[in-house]
Amino acid sequence: MSFKLDPSILEGKSCSEYRITPSALSKWDSSIQAKATDNTISIYDVIGTDFWNGEGMTVKKMAGILRTFNDDDVIVNINSPGGDMFEGLAIYNLLREYKGKVTVNIVGIAASAASVIAMAGDEIRIAKSAFLMIHNCSVIVNGNRNTLSEVAEQLKPFDEAMAGIYMDKTGKSSSEILTMMDEETYINGATAIEQGFADSYITSDEIEQTDLKTKSMIKQLDTLLARSGMTRHDRRELFNQIKGTQNATNSDTQNAVISALAEIQHSINKLNGE
Repeated sequence: MSFKLDPSILEGKSCSEYRITPSALSKWDSSIQAKATDNTISIYDVIGTDFWNGEGMTVKKMAGILRTFNDDDVIVNINSPGGDMFEGLAIYNLLREYKGKVTVNIVGIAASAASVIAMAGDEIRIAKSAFLMIHNCSVIVNGNRNTLSEVAEQLKPFDEAMAGIYMDKTGKSSSEILTMMDEETYINGATAIEQGFADSYITSDEIEQTDLKTKSMIKQLDTLLARSGMTRHDRRELFNQIKGTQNATNSDTQNAVISALAEIQHSINKLNGE
């Protein structure tokens, strides 16, 4: 069954930003990828548009890619910390409606919106060291208690739609899935197969390591800055400065991001009395 939910019901509402959880980012290593094969779609970034680099997997991009395969069987490789849940639901629907066989390989982490996309596979495979993460739809909201209550109600149908998708794949009850979502549950490879979220393992020789660690560190920095109250515009300006530093090497950028991450996390911990 494919769940169809129109994201436009939240247009103009109080949700200011869709939130990638810090825990998912900390477990995301963007250097883990599947070895290239024919007819593959790679989701190795956030779900939705990434303002930092203009990348990310969107429903528009997925629709364009699927058109090129002319209903031939496809493999979707996933290593993503999640992102825009509404984009994730729309991509899920596209893949479920695709006429060819869809094989999903979870090679690193399929968190949040990416875990929804993963459930679209006719066959779902997962690496032994990989993870699924399921939780309730998460947004950053600015407003008073009435605004917060309103947004909470607006998000309910999306949580219910996600729960339905996981239930269809696993055969678990609504109460089981909703409890797992409430607790932000990480599911390793063995448990994913045992509980029905995946069908089989990916062999180790189908996965390779690349040099893309800076990308995941920048995502962590962005999340921490958002939690500290910095606006999206100010964060973009800061990242553009880091990215555009004259003669900066990849190593220089990594060191700058690591230093900023440590300093901001220390400040947040201090404010929280940790």
